[in-house]
Amino acid sequence: MGSITVPRIDILGVGVHALNMRSAVDILDDAATNGTKGYVTVTGVHGIMEAQDDPSFKHVLNSSLLTTPDGMPTVWIGRSRGFKRMGRVYGPELMIEVCRRSTLTEHTHFVYGGQEGVADELVSAIEAQVPGVNFVGTYTPPFRPLNEDEEDELREQLETRRPDFFWVCLSTPKQEKFMADYLDKLPVTVMIGVGAACDILTGRVKDSPQWVKRSGLQWLHRLVQEPTRLWRRYLVNNPRFVRELMQQAWTQRN
Repeated sequence: MGSITVPRIDILGVGVHALNMRSAVDILDDAATNGTKGYVTVTGVHGIMEAQDDPSFKHVLNSSLLTTPDGMPTVWIGRSRGFKRMGRVYGPELMIEVCRRSTLTEHTHFVYGGQEGVADELVSAIEAQVPGVNFVGTYTPPFRPLNEDEEDELREQLETRRPDFFWVCLSTPKQEKFMADYLDKLPVTVMIGVGAACDILTGRVKDSPQWVKRSGLQWLHRLVQEPTRLWRRYLVNNPRFVRELMQQAWTQRN
């Protein structure tokens, strides 16, 4: 948005910001301090490929305050285009780092999403890692769009708490569309979609070792853990991503 000067890299029509974890946290801290409303999409290959078949979702990604490089392939593409300091901004790690920064700035947090009780478990897990972090509430939505009464209930909670950071733990593209739809309806400042952070930070899903993340093989680690749910995301989308990226490079070269 207007206050963000970090360039976006065009990856199959999705503008991914050329930043790293430190610069992302700096930008989000500034947004919360200055009251700059916006939503953040943490986007890797899966999100980019979902956007190829859904123009409205692509618009959501490209209208964000930040679209961060969630996976190493997006980072490698950015570095190959001259952004040598670009680094991965992975949802669960971003959540921890923003929470750490907020202990200095006194920014507040609210968690939306997860199955019953998971959001509260997430808060407890982060409080154990980041003493002094201030969570002001959680809300577990149904597995469907909110009805009018539920919207009112959520809004009433937020009116009294007005969190600086509103963390959305749903799935892609559901969480991104939710943020785009509700940013102007809710009294929050920055909305951040962090997908599986609820499950990873609470230990329900085992996170990958750092060397696996750096090598770009986290998708394989996740696939081994959840093959039934994730096979299509990785075994169909990943090859298609490489193919369409090569086509984009060929078109731009010619």
